[in-house]
Amino acid sequence: MITKQNLSESDIQHNYQEFITFVKNEFKGKRKEKLLEMYSEEQLGLSLAMSPAATAEHFHLCHPGGYVQHVMNVVRNSFHQKKIFEDGGGTVDWTNDEMVFAALHHDLGKLGDPEFGDYYVPQSESWKEKKGEVYKLNPHLPYMEVTDRAIYLLQKYGVDYTWKEYLGIKLADGIYNEASKKYLIQYNPDLALKTELPKIIHLADYMSCFTEHNIWVNSKAVEKL
Repeated sequence: MITKQNLSESDIQHNYQEFITFVKNEFKGKRKEKLLEMYSEEQLGLSLAMSPAATAEHFHLCHPGGYVQHVMNVVRNSFHQKKIFEDGGGTVDWTNDEMVFAALHHDLGKLGDPEFGDYYVPQSESWKEKKGEVYKLNPHLPYMEVTDRAIYLLQKYGVDYTWKEYLGIKLADGIYNEASKKYLIQYNPDLALKTELPKIIHLADYMSCFTEHNIWVNSKAVEKL
């Protein structure tokens, strides 16, 4: 995976193909077939290849191809977080397949919907100057939380997932998302989460965003030298 900030057309194509190869190698059977259909050039493929990971440079990976870079970073960091969890004595109650699936699709909603267009569209020049926003959210898309659209797209394309994968995607934003708090902050032990996978995905996502932002900060510092 090419991870530099400014990707060329060939870099973007390379990352897209590497992503597709990863899906082919990681998944099996009907699920792989449905994922490859969803990520084909006729469906979400172009959005997958070209989408940024955020609206503004000061967030993370706000450039064409940033989405693929980010989700692959989250996959890698999920394994790091799992090791930290195990080394600390935690009991792993999920499979690697479930962890990879949730990490890979936690931001799927950021690819928009072929029926309505991309999630991110170019921002006006005036807003770029005022707020530093390169992209804005597509006003034609029906509103959904990113994780809700992720689940919607998976079911739209007939991709099966386990309840642990569902929660891993749904709760990827942790308590930064108000809708997740009822799952993560429970005073009734009977209603507490019955898997730790969502916390691993959230930590992997948080660490990825943090390091991606830090790389951008350092790149800006170098430009000023």
